[in-house]
Amino acid sequence: MDKVMRMSSEKGVVIFSKSSCCLSYAVQVLFQDLGVNPKIHEIDKDPECREIEKALMRLGCSKPVPAVFIGGKLVGSTNEVMSMHLSSSLVPLVKPYLC
Repeated sequence: MDKVMRMSSEKGVVIFSKSSCCLSYAVQVLFQDLGVNPKIHEIDKDPECREIEKALMRLGCSKPVPAVFIGGKLVGSTNEVMSMHLSSSLVPLVKPYLC
């Protein structure tokens, strides 16, 4: 859990992803289209992948990826991020982290 918390605070917007996950890719593209350059952690390339997945689930993720952190706080997965975007509440949240 400490590793995940440390990793989630490395940058303003952090996405835990898997290289083969299309939903992770869609979330990454959304943030890039908004002008945010998120830190991407592709956990399937990390030797501690299983431990990271378990830690993300313990933090409240319904699925381990994509897991989006903004300002070091868990925002959620694809559903939460897309809902925030559609309700216009995502842009104000990421505004401090625009490129």
